[in-house]
Amino acid sequence: MPDLHPVGTRVMAAAFADADLRYVLPLIDVPTLLLHGEADERAPLAVAEDLHTGIRGSQLVVLPRVGHESYLEAPQRFNFEVLRFLRPM
Repeated sequence: MPDLHPVGTRVMAAAFADADLRYVLPLIDVPTLLLHGEADERAPLAVAEDLHTGIRGSQLVVLPRVGHESYLEAPQRFNFEVLRFLRPM
């Protein structure tokens, strides 16, 4: 991350923010895990629920008391859920 130029990062983030790719959700045909932080202010739960609805067969896991960057805020829970998804019992 320290090697990223701030201007390039700003342009890329703006492009992502303006992109509406919901039309591709029904085309996703692979196992999909959606991890969502319950306290995410950047993308409210409704966003995750829309993704879950749009991606057939997806799994939505809501992480309690976690914000937008769940992999940093709750790395052990994040890793547990990813491993559970990759190695079902």
